Amino acid sequence: MRTRGYRRAMTALMLAEPEASVRGFLAQQLASDGFDVLAFESTDDLPRWADPDVLLLGDPDALGRCRIGDCAVIVLGRADANERVRALAHCDDYVTRPFVYEELVARIHAVLRRRSPRSELIDLGELVVDRAARRILARGRELRLPSKEYALVVRMAQDPDRVFTREQLLRDVWGYRTFVPTRTVESHASRVRCKLAAAGLAGWIVNEWGVGYRLRPALL
Repeated sequence: MRTRGYRRAMTALMLAEPEASVRGFLAQQLASDGFDVLAFESTDDLPRWADPDVLLLGDPDALGRCRIGDCAVIVLGRADANERVRALAHCDDYVTRPFVYEELVARIHAVLRRRSPRSELIDLGELVVDRAARRILARGRELRLPSKEYALVVRMAQDPDRVFTREQLLRDVWGYRTFVPTRTVESHASRVRCKLAAAGLAGWIVNEWGVGYRLRPALL
């Protein structure tokens, strides 16, 4: 968080948890584990000036009305498959209640590792991904994408020779640990394909029927 004297050397974490006992426990434990924590009862109380690294939500229904910068979002929710699938279309990870604190912290660190750039620039000619600035350039013009569409392009650009299965993309981009029936990959890939085509890069995402998705070989 970039105001009120927060130190960016620490991982800034905002917590919105309706249960007071859980909120107090997490705020105390996460702070003792080196996180810079701000805790609130509801997403309605979250300060709009904040720019956290991680947003931890105790209410899955809050995903639709919560917009805090470009941060990792982790949801604490029920052990309900439908709820989990809906939430993972909009967040980085989903942890079921009751949770083990040590696992939650491990998942936070895992999400942060996935979002950290391993290389700053991926140059594929007409398509350039600048991970440090979180920008995608199509023929030199910036292509603005929501977080999951951006992450999908980045993951495929990292291995442009590879055909990714739906299961691999669900794991690497959405954090699914077991396969669930969903058309999340198809819908996101379709939207990205249309946006690339509008930017003059038609056909850059190819659907290998029965297998998955790849970037077209002509990129290389």
